[in-house]
Amino acid sequence: MKVLLADNQGITRAGLMYICDGLTGVEYSQVEDKATLIEQLKIEPESAVILDYTLFDINDAAEMLILCQRFQRVQWLLFSEDLSLDFVRLLLASSPCFSVLLKESPLTEIREAVAFTVHHHRFICQRMAEMLLAPETKSEETVNLTRAETEILKDIALGMTTKEIAEKRFSSFHTVNTHRKNIFRKLGVNNLHEATKYAFRAGLVDSAEYYI
Repeated sequence: MKVLLADNQGITRAGLMYICDGLTGVEYSQVEDKATLIEQLKIEPESAVILDYTLFDINDAAEMLILCQRFQRVQWLLFSEDLSLDFVRLLLASSPCFSVLLKESPLTEIREAVAFTVHHHRFICQRMAEMLLAPETKSEETVNLTRAETEILKDIALGMTTKEIAEKRFSSFHTVNTHRKNIFRKLGVNNLHEATKYAFRAGLVDSAEYYI
C-alpha cells in the first residue's frame, strides 16, 4: 500500500513516517502541493492520502469532492488541527473514502487511524465524533478573526480573487489562500456566498460599497 503524506509541517511528517514504518507492507512518500499529489495519484490510484487540508493548497470542500470523484479508489485521512463541522459533515456524507483525525488526538488513536486508512476503512476520531453528535446551538457565536483575516474577508466579499488580494497585500498566493481557509473554518462556512453573507451581517461591507 502506498501512503502519500500531504502535510507541510515537518514535525508532523516525521511522526507520520515513524508510524508508517511500523506498518507491514506500507510504502510512503511526501508531496508538497496539489499538482504533485495529482501526479502521484495517477501513478498510484489506490493510494491512501494523509492530508492536512488547512495547510495544503486545496481551496474548499468542492475541490476535495472533485478529487474524490476523479480518484475513486483513494482513501483520504483528513489530519488537521481544526475543521469546520459543516465541512466534515459534507465530506462524510458524500463518500465513505473520507476519514477524519484531529491533531490533538493521542498517539494510539493516530496509529489506529492510519492503520484503518491504509486498509481502506473509514475512521473518525473520538473528539470529532463527539462534536458531530453534539446538539446544535442556535445562538450565533462571536467569531474572532485577526485583523488580516478581517481585511481579507472584506476583499473576498467585494469580489476580489485570491490572486488579486495577494497582489494588493504584497503577500504570496499561498499565504492568502491559507488565511482564506482559516476564515472559512472560523466562520463555519464552505463557500464564498456564505462568507459574503457573514461579511454583510458583520457590517464589514455595505450595499453601496458592494455594488460599486
